[in-house]
Formats: sequence, C-alpha cells, structure tokens
Amino acid sequence: MNATINLFNKIFAADKWNIGFVYQTPEELISTKKLGTAVNWLQEDNIDYAADPFVVSINDAPRIYYEELDFWKGKGEIMMIDGFDFKNKKKVEGIKPDAIHLSYPYLIAENDCLYCVPETSEAKEIALYQVDQEDPSLLIKIKVLVSGKAFVDSSIIYHENRYWLFTSVSGDHNHLYIYHSKTLNGQYTGHYQNPIPVEKEFCRAAGSLFKVGKSLYRPTQNPINRYGGSIMINEIEILSEKEFKNASKFEILPDKPYSRGLHNISFANNIIVIDGKRKVLSLMMPLKKIVRNFKKR
Repeated sequence: MNATINLFNKIFAADKWNIGFVYQTPEELISTKKLGTAVNWLQEDNIDYAADPFVVSINDAPRIYYEELDFWKGKGEIMMIDGFDFKNKKKVEGIKPDAIHLSYPYLIAENDCLYCVPETSEAKEIALYQVDQEDPSLLIKIKVLVSGKAFVDSSIIYHENRYWLFTSVSGDHNHLYIYHSKTLNGQYTGHYQNPIPVEKEFCRAAGSLFKVGKSLYRPTQNPINRYGGSIMINEIEILSEKEFKNASKFEILPDKPYSRGLHNISFANNIIVIDGKRKVLSLMMPLKKIVRNFKKR
C-alpha cells in the first residue's frame, strides 16, 4: 500500500511554493525564537513556484523580488511585485547570460541605490547588478565578484568595515565559502579557511544576513528531513580574514497550510517575508515534469 502511494505521489504530486509575511522585527524574531503571528499567505499565483523572496521598502511600501518557476518553461526567472499581490508582477530583465536558471535575488541597499546578486550558477559566477532607479524591473550588470564555480545562494553584508560574501557550491552540502572586500564592487578575497567544512544544515544560505545589536546572524537551509524543510538561524560569533565560528541558535519551522517546508527569509520595515511549500496533485504533472527535465538539460 505504501509503495503504491509513494509511486502515485512520485508521478502526480509536486511541491507548490508561495510567499507569506508577518509583521515582526528582526529583534523580535531573535528574542522570541519564532515567527510572530500567523503567516499572511499571498493569494497563490498560477505558476508552480513563487519562492526565494527578498523584500525592500520603497516609499514605506514593500517591494518583493523572487524566483518564479513554471514547469512548462523549465528554468527559474526573477520577478518583482509591489505590495503583496501577484497580479502586478513584472519579469526582471537584464541578467546575463540569457536563458539560464535564475533564483535567489539577494538585495543590498546602499547610498540610496539598490543592488541585486541573483543566483546564476550555470554561468559559474557571482555578479553584482544595480537596480535601475527609473525601471525597477531592469538590472544593470556592474561587475563579476567571484567566478569559477557553480555558486548558489550568495549573500553579502557590510560588517565591521568590510563586505562579507557567503556562498556555497551546487551539489556540495558540506562546505561554505566566504569572501571579503573593502568595497561592495571591489576585489573579493577568499577566506583563509576556504572551503570551510560545515554540517549540511549550516551550509546553504536561506535568505538575508542580518544584525541585531552587534550580533550578526545567518539563516541557513535545513535539508535533514527534506529539501527546504526548515530554516536554522545561526549567530556568527567570530568573523575575520582568517577565522570563522558559527553557532546555531534556533530553528524556524513551516507554517500551515505550507507545512512541507520553508527555505528563505527576508526583512524590511517591521515585515518579515518568507516562502512556504505544500504538496499539490495534478493529472498534468507527469507531462510537466517531463517537459521541465527536458528543458533543464
């Protein structure tokens, strides 16, 4: 019986990702060690994935950049919405090279400018883009920061007079890479300990690096039970050009009805934005999976 159910799910079931938010500050998250009130989930879009959301406040209103994945297209795209409504979504243009899988549009606000570091692992590079001030759905490539590997989920923060870039490599769940630079678009130098051995639940990033007081925190994906199962909040206790020490503080668990997982968290103006996963069934799913796997090649 279990074998039959597993086979049925393998053929007809898939993960459905959506975006949600709560009214909470990073300080409140750290003090309570959990998301605050019930998550407000967006009215689902008709695509398969809306995940990896990063939020920024524009004129005191939220704007979200995120990954959209449609199985018929096979590769992820970066989209943006103003507020919490997929009806006003726009496709983000300008990321090079074209026709590669895109995800994890990490945002950095600096000097009244907004920058983005999207995941472009197929290009084997981490590149810095500036968001066009006239057209926020257009990204302008500034510079390749690091290259040579299939980097995923790259995250940057300014901390103690230096920019720190945390990243990992696709398929390698036990090594963390750290780079640092004196300026955001400067020369990034590899950490003395690269690649840094870590347990897999502390490897791949799960959203925005953030500070509470003088403490620096790094969310990571916890894949122990399943891909995107939960988020670990870790405090970086020591960070220098030659040293790194990380301590796990607590776990953020999925919220119903998206109880199968979450793997990204972002912050802006007393709002925390996350994603969530649930299982859906469709008679079209076998064909959609075939098309997706074909287009991924």
